[in-house]
Amino acid sequence: MRIHTLVAALLVLLLPTHDVAAEELVLIVNRDSGISALSREQASHLFLGRVKMLPSGARANVVEVEPLRASFYRRLLGRDIAEINAYWARLQFSGRTQPPLRVADSAAAISRVAQDPDAIAFVDLVPDDPRARVVLRLGP
Repeated sequence: MRIHTLVAALLVLLLPTHDVAAEELVLIVNRDSGISALSREQASHLFLGRVKMLPSGARANVVEVEPLRASFYRRLLGRDIAEINAYWARLQFSGRTQPPLRVADSAAAISRVAQDPDAIAFVDLVPDDPRARVVLRLGP
């Protein structure tokens, strides 16, 4: 019985896992946005709602990928997702602003950015869509 348990445990450890924290995250914008790069500070201000406008002058439509939120904010700001959720709860309660639009996965975010020249999103893969451009990379 012990051998079977040990073998089962080893097999579980050998299974491939999808670790979001180990992947590179990239910020993307629509290719027609006129933006070629963003600094970490600019990205921070946009994703925290402190700045509403893209560097191009257009009103930003910020998009978050739900399963990547914790990893993104940890990398960009060094903050835990609970802190970010509390931050947005305070802003919403005070009526100052609304949090970014959340989508289910990177494909949905890429599609949104490809269709909206004022959208910005973080994703865990470099988009194949020629309508999207990477403007900032956040390594693991």
